[in-house]
Amino acid sequence: MYKAHSPQIGMRRYFIDLLAILSNRCNLCSTARHLAIYLLDLFMDRYDISVKQLYVTSIACLLLASKFEEKEDRVPKLEYLNNLLCMYSVNVVLNKKDLLAMELLLLENFNWNLCLPTAAHYIDYYLFASIGENDLHNGWPITSLTKAKCFMEKYAYYFIDFSLQDHTFLLFRPSLIAAACVCASRICMQISPAWTTQLELLTSYSREHLAQCIEIMLIYYENDVKEASNIKKQVTIQHQQQVMGNLSHQTTTQVLFQQPSYHSLAQHSATLSRFQSPVQDLCSDYRDSLQAQRPSSLLPGSANSSLCSYAALQASLQPSALTLPIMPTAMQVDMGSEPGHCLSMAYGSSYFSGHHSYAAGCFDS
Repeated sequence: MYKAHSPQIGMRRYFIDLLAILSNRCNLCSTARHLAIYLLDLFMDRYDISVKQLYVTSIACLLLASKFEEKEDRVPKLEYLNNLLCMYSVNVVLNKKDLLAMELLLLENFNWNLCLPTAAHYIDYYLFASIGENDLHNGWPITSLTKAKCFMEKYAYYFIDFSLQDHTFLLFRPSLIAAACVCASRICMQISPAWTTQLELLTSYSREHLAQCIEIMLIYYENDVKEASNIKKQVTIQHQQQVMGNLSHQTTTQVLFQQPSYHSLAQHSATLSRFQSPVQDLCSDYRDSLQAQRPSSLLPGSANSSLCSYAALQASLQPSALTLPIMPTAMQVDMGSEPGHCLSMAYGSSYFSGHHSYAAGCFDS
């Protein structure tokens, strides 16, 4: 009988988790894991063991259970166990001598009898009758018994592995725990009735016998669901905050590297606005400036005609002369979009004959 009198009962959960991790890494069967934890619980309940010896005791229980439940080639090797302990930052190095001595002590304590039933020894037998053809799911017939049995197996193994974490379940018989796992799984899957006559005949337990154990399982199950939901919410909130942070960073980056909204040049100088107009407007301004300054000395084809015309235009654009200097080359490019005789006039070419007036031509088309 388990009395829960161990002075180290507060450390039980840690060593149970350690054995579960090691058994999973060693690919041991469920019965070997449950038997190893059952041996450790019974041995801790009878003796006061130091923390350092608890590590040796736990590994010895795992080795004995694997030797009893598994084939010889599946029994973990000492070197592999030491590597696993080092991997999980357990500052303990096992040696063969200490393990053999602990195994002998355990065997003598159990009178060399390791044929101790656990809930894992019953669960597979009960799962064969866990779901029947007459069962209903949410009030409707089950369409696929294969899928239903697959989900039932996952739920049942969840509850049976969960029963290892709390020593309260050691107060119940292993066969009763296995039957309660099946009934709790049917309740979670919303299968009715929750407990059938066939299951009652198979397990020899009625619904009333299982009620207390099922209640404890469902309470822990609801707590697990709530905890998982809270974790999911926290992850979702963190993800949303991360997304909002990235968007804020992008907005800040766009503001920092945004093109400055400078005022238009036309707001500072009415003359500069001419360069924002089409080329025809520029030509018109150029023509007006020439007509205003038509001295008799500026004869068509003279060498100083184009230079004086540019000087007059620069004088009219004096406010922007320092910012945007007007060079003859630029004027030639602007004028290049006009008909061909405009280019000839700009260069002062001999193309102009005596019957072509200087101010006429492309401006008076």
